[in-house]
Amino acid sequence: MKKIEAIIKPFKLEEVKDALGEVGIEGMTVTEVKGFGRQKGHTEIYRGSEYTVDFLPKIKLELVVADNQAAAATTAIVKAAKTGKIGDGKVFVSTVEEAVRIRTDDRGEAAL
Repeated sequence: MKKIEAIIKPFKLEEVKDALGEVGIEGMTVTEVKGFGRQKGHTEIYRGSEYTVDFLPKIKLELVVADNQAAAATTAIVKAAKTGKIGDGKVFVSTVEEAVRIRTDDRGEAAL
């Protein structure tokens, strides 16, 4: 099993969710987060004073998929989230050793 974590722009969430649905991914966890990468935030003017916004709003998606679904899920996320501009985000894929469905005690891929 693989855990996929993706940091994307907030307005891309629906497109990514739909793209994942098209490749058969049924569940995910979505968290509103803040962060920055190479773009280092931006400056804004509020009441005549300029200030720097270091942390930009982002969406973090987390999903655990079977090994054979990981490549399709990653490709779907990248394709749907891409704008071609700085700050599009990142996708991280890591190995999951075990998963347990609490309600039924199913384990491994059966728990997904």
